[in-house]
Amino acid sequence: MKSYRSIQLGALAAALALALPVAHAVSNGPLPTPKVNLSTTQANASYDRFIITYRDGSAERGNRNAVVQNLGAAIGRTGLVHASTQSRGAQPLGVSYKRHLAVGSELVHTSRKLSQSEASALMTQIAADPAVAHVEVDTMMQAVRDVQAPTLLAPTQLLNGAPNDPYYASNQWHFNNAVGGADVEKAWKLADGNGVVVAVLDTGITQHPDLDLSLADAGYDFIVDAFVSGRDANGRVPGGWDTGNWTNSEPWQSQCTDASHPPTTSNWHGTHVAGTIAELTDNGQGLAGIAHNAKVLPVRVLGHCGGYNSDIADAIVWASGGHVDGVPDNQNPAQVINMSLGGAGVCSASDVTGKAIADAIGRGTTVVAAAGNSNADAANFTPASCPGVITVGSNGITGKRAYYSNYGTTVTISAPGGGVYQNDDPSSGQAANPQGFVWSTINDGTSVPGNAAYGGMAGTSQATPHVAGVVAMILSATKGASLATPTPAQIRTLLTTTARPFPVSIDKPIGVGIVDTWAAVNKSIGGPAPVETVKALANGVLLGGQSGGAGATSLYSLNVPAGARNLSLRTMGGTGDVTIYVSTDTPPAIDGSDALYKSAKPGNNEAVVIAAPVAGTYYIRVVGVAAYAKVSVLGNYQL
Repeated sequence: MKSYRSIQLGALAAALALALPVAHAVSNGPLPTPKVNLSTTQANASYDRFIITYRDGSAERGNRNAVVQNLGAAIGRTGLVHASTQSRGAQPLGVSYKRHLAVGSELVHTSRKLSQSEASALMTQIAADPAVAHVEVDTMMQAVRDVQAPTLLAPTQLLNGAPNDPYYASNQWHFNNAVGGADVEKAWKLADGNGVVVAVLDTGITQHPDLDLSLADAGYDFIVDAFVSGRDANGRVPGGWDTGNWTNSEPWQSQCTDASHPPTTSNWHGTHVAGTIAELTDNGQGLAGIAHNAKVLPVRVLGHCGGYNSDIADAIVWASGGHVDGVPDNQNPAQVINMSLGGAGVCSASDVTGKAIADAIGRGTTVVAAAGNSNADAANFTPASCPGVITVGSNGITGKRAYYSNYGTTVTISAPGGGVYQNDDPSSGQAANPQGFVWSTINDGTSVPGNAAYGGMAGTSQATPHVAGVVAMILSATKGASLATPTPAQIRTLLTTTARPFPVSIDKPIGVGIVDTWAAVNKSIGGPAPVETVKALANGVLLGGQSGGAGATSLYSLNVPAGARNLSLRTMGGTGDVTIYVSTDTPPAIDGSDALYKSAKPGNNEAVVIAAPVAGTYYIRVVGVAAYAKVSVLGNYQL
């Protein structure tokens, strides 16, 4: 992840084959996950907090005495009874019970920190107990730290039909730019977020005249540890207020910072995220928000040094309307959760974060998470890789993948997060202002809150609230039209099937395209879908010279008459990697979720062969797994 002040880089030639229908091309079910998640541990770190999930009906589940006894036996089996130095007078390694988590897991604390190898040995021994379903380290997540922008440009003349917020036209390219923006303004004719609650799990929120703070006191600070929260005592407290997360003074500087994580002032990250989602709009001041009549429920999970997974998991459950022991139930359950935070590690359905997200989705809450800013595969970051989340990558004003954005098949969709440099090109070496950044509400305090202000940041943290805001707009529109509330799965489909194709070649995949607010909201209430260009194929005639970026898609059609046989739909030649999806009568979705057939081999030689096709129009969607060029498309049949 990049620091707030500076950037730190670390969130289809094969023979033709018969393609199987999608239903037959997938596995019979999810692969079993290991009982121990070691992916979140690092060689240069140490650990003293562990999360254990015991099987239902086990004696240990929810029983602190049984848990401590179980762990004592595991410690004995590891040989980690004394400190690793084996120095004279070393105290035995002990364990204490912390609390029972909302997802049913147990949090424990060891009396000293363990190295990666020691932690791995302990977790392996814990998992050896048949009563244990899963064990993991309680890792520290961070705000997906971003690049800070120069100052706001001066207000410019208001455009006809635009809101009267003075800095809107001059700075918020990311709302309207037809190339890399999210096409927000046009969608305000259909919805404004009214009646929707969006929970922002972040650093909390600060006082700001351009934010609706009506749910700030109804939010909650889920940080238990006093060192992380900055309070005098352990424990959670009401209110979602950001009291600062600086690390450039003691006691945090010596324990939270290193060469990869330099000391920082408070970044007011949650305030910036909240503003992108729902900053007050057309009120004659500042900037605008996407779903500006939605309510933001701030939930503080990140403080000094970051925030523990155990707190974040509880916060996910609580924000979505679930019960958490010791905390009053949330009276304003969120329909959308935004998490512009993350850390290293693969997230499975067995991890506490994965379980909490599944619980939230089960309650009808859509969970949106940042892909991360490490220019790496998002599959190796959490919560970006958690099952069920909508994972958001970042593009700049030209539509290119932002150079810092994590990527890969885990990423669902891209949104404007800022490319930092001119033409989104880091080799230019010169920041673009304002086009390189996303602009929103902040605070000018360097430690504790100071004065309300506005500022720009760039990162997947900024891309993510664009998508969360669009989800709120969809929910608001369907509610206003008296339609059934879309499920999280239906919302995912709405976003992916209306995404705008990348306008330029994308070097690495960051989803199916760029989020299109107007198209998604319009489709959610039954409006006409944008007309997609379809290239007609003639039987047996090769169409060459096809190209696109990673995630780019092109649609082709072939009319097949009655009596035809041996229908072959192919791509071949050129460079890169593509997948093809095939359906009849209507085009397949960009993600292929409704395709009848698909072909997804490495490289560009893909084929769907149907011996006895029914008569009709066959649509072939070509999707770039990686950037591709000079690819040919062919459809032919025999009569």
